[in-house]
Amino acid sequence: MKVAILSGSVYGAAEEVAHRAQSLLQAAGFETWYKAGTSLADLQGFAPDALLAVTSTTGMGELPGNLQGLYYEIRDTFPAWSGRPAGVVALGDSSYDTFCGGGELMRELFLELGMREALPMLRLDASESVTPEDDAQPWLVEFIATLQG
Repeated sequence: MKVAILSGSVYGAAEEVAHRAQSLLQAAGFETWYKAGTSLADLQGFAPDALLAVTSTTGMGELPGNLQGLYYEIRDTFPAWSGRPAGVVALGDSSYDTFCGGGELMRELFLELGMREALPMLRLDASESVTPEDDAQPWLVEFIATLQG
């Protein structure tokens, strides 16, 4: 199975989680593709069977700039990914009104595309987590097990 990992990060924490996810997926025998700031054409060239989005939240609940372009491209193109599994790891800070708003945007987009949520979205709180890649690992292991079916 081919799993594409999408990430949106301001300070790099989401990219650390994405790298951890890629390592775990590869160790489990999945073919992975991860390229920060990618385009839909590159993503479709990989032809993923499943998607994993790892994103922080910025501003008033928006996606980071390095994921916004791909988000709008997917939303406007509406690729035929219906029925494929997807997952979202959202990084945020609960002291803000829009806690994990970037992750919510990705989750809603995947659902609009008809993708099935492999696991409920993981919300990581920056006010409680120093190492989000470690905190995400149990969820990532469960996500992998779900993909393995």
